[in-house]
Amino acid sequence: MADLGFDGKVAIITGAGGGLGREHALLLASRGAQVVVNDLGGSVTGEGGDAGPAERTAQEIEGLGGVAVPDTSSVATPEGGEAIVKTALDAYGRVDIVINNAGILRDKSFHNQGPDLVDPVLDVHLKGAFNVTRPAWVSMREQGYGRVVHTASNSGVLGNFGQANYGAAKMGLVGLTRVLAIEGAKYNIKVNALAPIARTRMTEELMGAFAEKLDPKLVSPIVAWLVHEDCPVTGEVYSAAGGRIARFFIGLTEGYFNPELSLEDVRDHFDEIRDTEGYTIPTSSGEEIGGLLKHFS
Repeated sequence: MADLGFDGKVAIITGAGGGLGREHALLLASRGAQVVVNDLGGSVTGEGGDAGPAERTAQEIEGLGGVAVPDTSSVATPEGGEAIVKTALDAYGRVDIVINNAGILRDKSFHNQGPDLVDPVLDVHLKGAFNVTRPAWVSMREQGYGRVVHTASNSGVLGNFGQANYGAAKMGLVGLTRVLAIEGAKYNIKVNALAPIARTRMTEELMGAFAEKLDPKLVSPIVAWLVHEDCPVTGEVYSAAGGRIARFFIGLTEGYFNPELSLEDVRDHFDEIRDTEGYTIPTSSGEEIGGLLKHFS
């Protein structure tokens, strides 16, 4: 089969000055995409700023024969998101792909997490995806084409100690993914999410020797596939780590039904409620509600 390419496609990649975002940018550019390399250049915890990371990645792409422009706007504000999309439109005239990858960490156990730790994490991860995707969405709707990937995390899907802020933001991105997949369907806009495990400056101190197995370069192929025009799926969540790709999904048990349900019924049938045999995977809230109709007909 022929190799997959991105000729004529314009990609915005946030947090692309290093780590996962840089690898995504290098791969897409090597396959013909024109890339906006966005990175504020701040610290892992979100302070400061430096044009260097975005400029270095863009220069690296250009040096390899690709096409890229740097952008140092912050994803954390609506104005920053508008500016990032304007960079793409001014440079290339369109936006086909958005990869929301920018992130920060402010870890601490929940009882110690005040607004100074919660708000910046939500602003970058969750609101950042809103801020960048929304102005790009306008362009994608008009042209009848778009691909979006949100960078979620297993800390959101599964939980992780000390990351209530981060986990809440990342699982919020799963909800955003599901809604945008539904709203984008008639405009040929597909939206998926990724929960990567990789060695980056945000994670290398947490993973020890295991980090050597988790080359961020091994995450980028699934990202590139999810934003390719041939990819058939939308509204899904994938795990990527060290060369293994898998799918996360939300299952619904068959459950227990009683039109005169009582507290004691819930207690007495709780094992049945939790039994995963015969589970389904609803693709929308409407599909779940449709499944309820058999109990009322």
